[in-house]
Amino acid sequence: MKDKTIKESTVWQIAAHAIMIFGSLLALLPFILLVIASFTDNQTALVNGYSFFPEKWSLEAYEYIAREWVTVGRAYLMTIVVTVAGTVLSLVLTSTFAFAVSNDRLPGHKLLMFLSIFTMLFNGGIVASYYVYSNIFHIKDTVFALIVPNLLMTPFNVVLVKNYYKNSISPSILEAARIDGASVFQVFHKIVIPLSVPILATIGLMTAIAYWNDWTNGLYYLTERNGVKLYTIQLVLNKINENINFLANNSELAAKAASLPSTTMRMAIAVVGVLPIMIAYPFFQKYFVKGITLGGVKE
Repeated sequence: MKDKTIKESTVWQIAAHAIMIFGSLLALLPFILLVIASFTDNQTALVNGYSFFPEKWSLEAYEYIAREWVTVGRAYLMTIVVTVAGTVLSLVLTSTFAFAVSNDRLPGHKLLMFLSIFTMLFNGGIVASYYVYSNIFHIKDTVFALIVPNLLMTPFNVVLVKNYYKNSISPSILEAARIDGASVFQVFHKIVIPLSVPILATIGLMTAIAYWNDWTNGLYYLTERNGVKLYTIQLVLNKINENINFLANNSELAAKAASLPSTTMRMAIAVVGVLPIMIAYPFFQKYFVKGITLGGVKE
């Protein structure tokens, strides 16, 4: 009986691993095709389409990006600054707010949590938000336009962190610290934060990805006249793509467009934009799974 149980367990494990490997390949193969397509000769891609085994390889797409590296490099630097600053500020606001509303003895903590979750369901819309940020807070054509709107603190992250505090940190530890004379800030700084590394790394990664991939805030709040120096990599790469489309659709400039690797250029642009996040993700993966599992537990 015991041998039969072990055999059945082994079969289920093999089946589960096979399914996970298959699912992983389904997720990975499109990215591999994206990279290969970016190194494919443009004319070959136009004639034969994208392939895992192209007939002819080429670096034309990356050579074009290299020629524009003064602009692209500056955009990379701006993206790193915005991503780091936005992620750090978001972690500070999210962790402190979640710590406050996780305290059942705080007067009005349920109302604060309700107001936070309410914004997930209802908001003023794009027009109202644009008016407030542009005419009241005056963030247009400033670096704050890339940090503050929509990304600085999200209710979903607050819920994850709050649930982690409630379910993963024993109240007796916090109470013992208070009895020993620790202030609220000391409890938060010396006990809560060190015990919350998994969930903070998780929401930090999600927030960093959101900042890195964001281009709508730049589209709304940065103008080509005054805000071009603040363009992030996503905005610059989108502009390059638009310029290629403009050249291709303009009869007078069609000859110049024909000399550009427009088809493979789009693939190279996607690779340039996503590669840093792909490199960073493995370093956060061990925290990501644990943080999502514990932070997603309902009270």
